[in-house]
Amino acid sequence: MARRQEKDVIDLLVEQHEMMRSLFPRVRDAKGAAKRDLFETLVRLLAVHETAEEEVVHPIARREIANGERVVQARRKEEADAKARLTELHDLGVDHPQFDAKLETLADAVDKHSTSEEDIEFPGLREKVSPEDLMKLAGVLESAEAMAPTRPHPATGESATANTLAGPPLALFDRARDRIRDWTRDNT
Repeated sequence: MARRQEKDVIDLLVEQHEMMRSLFPRVRDAKGAAKRDLFETLVRLLAVHETAEEEVVHPIARREIANGERVVQARRKEEADAKARLTELHDLGVDHPQFDAKLETLADAVDKHSTSEEDIEFPGLREKVSPEDLMKLAGVLESAEAMAPTRPHPATGESATANTLAGPPLALFDRARDRIRDWTRDNT
């Protein structure tokens, strides 16, 4: 995927946050196959986004921003909670009677998490990391996203090391599973 050169890593992440925020009501309001497809898009976006943040952004924030360790620990806790909720929703399926209520709870948690990043972590990065390095990190983020799993795997942990080690094999498995699912859906 070619990156638009004018966007730095923070611009890309905020853009993804907005995509997530817009997807939640679309999933909630959809029915049948459209709901399932939109939810799969949301699952993929959340899983890839969080993995890439854990690998690329959080280690730099931990090191560079004021109270970085505390800030990142709070974000990682939120991400672990979101992964658990997303996994539960994925296992329930879009037709389950509790799906929409649990989706709203997840939407609220993701919105609070995204807002915390945008209000605390990202301004700290803009202050401490050069614009040139933020631009370079956009490419690093996109590389991490290309190797990230497409669904949550809470058992792998929330660290950059865990994601770096477990991410590529899980990503291959997830992408193969996605292709099989899509082919079966389209050809049966």
